[in-house]
Amino acid sequence: MKQALALSLLAGTLAAQTATTKPLPPTVEAAENTVSADSIRGFDQFLADDLLEGRYPGQRGGELAAKFIATQFASYGLRPGGDNGTYFQQVDFTSVKSDPAKTTFTLVPKSGAPMPLRFAEDFVVFNSKLEPEAAIDAPIVWVGYGVTAPEYKWDDYKGVDVKGKVILCIVNDPPSDDPKFFGGKGMTYYGRWTYKFEHAAEMGAVGALIIHRTDLASYGWDVVRNSNTSEKTFLTQDKDPKLSAASWIQLDIAKKLFESAGTTLDAEFSAAAKPGFQARELPVSLKATVVSSVRHFQSPNVIGIYPGVLRTAQDQAVVYSAHYDHLGVKADAKPGEDAIFNGAADNGTGTAMLLEIARAVTSSKVLPPHSMVFAAVTAEEQGLLGSLYLAQHPPVPLGQINLNLNFDEILPLGMGSELHAGGVQRTSFYPTMEAAGKKFGYTIPAPRPDVSGGYYRSDHFSFAHAGVPAFSLGQGGTYKGHDKDWGRKQAELFNQNDYHNVSDNFRPEWDFSGLANLCRLGIELGYVSLTQPPITWNPGDEFEAARKQSLSK
Repeated sequence: MKQALALSLLAGTLAAQTATTKPLPPTVEAAENTVSADSIRGFDQFLADDLLEGRYPGQRGGELAAKFIATQFASYGLRPGGDNGTYFQQVDFTSVKSDPAKTTFTLVPKSGAPMPLRFAEDFVVFNSKLEPEAAIDAPIVWVGYGVTAPEYKWDDYKGVDVKGKVILCIVNDPPSDDPKFFGGKGMTYYGRWTYKFEHAAEMGAVGALIIHRTDLASYGWDVVRNSNTSEKTFLTQDKDPKLSAASWIQLDIAKKLFESAGTTLDAEFSAAAKPGFQARELPVSLKATVVSSVRHFQSPNVIGIYPGVLRTAQDQAVVYSAHYDHLGVKADAKPGEDAIFNGAADNGTGTAMLLEIARAVTSSKVLPPHSMVFAAVTAEEQGLLGSLYLAQHPPVPLGQINLNLNFDEILPLGMGSELHAGGVQRTSFYPTMEAAGKKFGYTIPAPRPDVSGGYYRSDHFSFAHAGVPAFSLGQGGTYKGHDKDWGRKQAELFNQNDYHNVSDNFRPEWDFSGLANLCRLGIELGYVSLTQPPITWNPGDEFEAARKQSLSK
């Protein structure tokens, strides 16, 4: 059995090494040549228009975006891949929105005066139990990084009972320089805020306070505020444990909290970073009232399928994906203030590229051996929920999906010379990616530590978690016609000023030539993946077991 598996992996690797050297059908090359930067520009400009009101799921703007995408899919001749012969895979959601006037947080030390906190300035909170109102008066338990990772022999919850209590933890992973220990300088899923809340609920906590620090989160407080003071959305069918108060607090508030407990933030952060850290209940309680409006709604994934010609054989589809949703309209905008989160880059660009790939492939009448699935997913900004539902209810069985290529927030800065495809090195598809990237003028730089945990922050993660080899395509930091640092500076400026902000607007001066080149590469990668044996994760990868399970069905 082991020998057969090894031979299978070897065959997949050899196929990947030689696949891009074989001549492609003329229709595939025609599709690549058909890709138009101006077409991508037009799609992005429309998706980022004020008419679409920030494309929030379940609201008018989000519905308009979904109908526009479905109309495009229909005009291309794609087969509907949604419910009941439509392009719409409807997803049931329940959302909550904290009432800033009625939601209160107060830190109550055993000694000293209570410390009332300011909503949005000092803390943000949402009730993931989806309760209209929750009253909390519970001790705070300091759990360091809030991680239980048996494979690293690390358990921040060891020796404490947090049932009915509120945990306090740090965002990100325990620090490490060893890539085999919590990813070294990169962030693993244990460092993500989603994991912190999920695990706290699993351990029985009623609430969680994540300490924000910009360098550890990789984004500022404004991103936390904007993302958590609007609605927070959940899959209605989700039965996993949840929190009455899933919260972030500012670093200065954490300093005051530790001081009221007779210690310092620096001392506690230092202790939490060391093996053997011991969690403990602090002499401070959280007294809180979380009042929320609760809304039930539907929002669709939009799915179109270009069927393969080998319909009698087992399919091994490629799924192209991009999220079309964004943050909607700013709730607390002042009169005359720009209130719309237009999301031109995030993710008007990726959705525009998805549409352009579908248009180019169908207009050139490519005859793929297996199906090409085009999925514009909803509720990414709410925690990858649309793609999570899609991976749970795929139009093609998971074991018959050979690859997911995702497109998310790609700045139109011109023609890049580096290719970003984080995660591809973890798969047998890497030689194919390397060869195809070179053909389209890209080099793939050596992997750098993913300090922001970016691999776990976009829709490809939903597919990877289910076992499907998956990654997002993007351009690296170097661009033709500019010095080597220009692109990285532009990305930094966007993250500082525009990411999840109302200033993420369409800009007439944007250069979409690089996005067009990525679409051409995406067409080639997708087609080649349909001609290969099953793509696998590298031995020992965190997603390998899920892939083997899906392939065995």
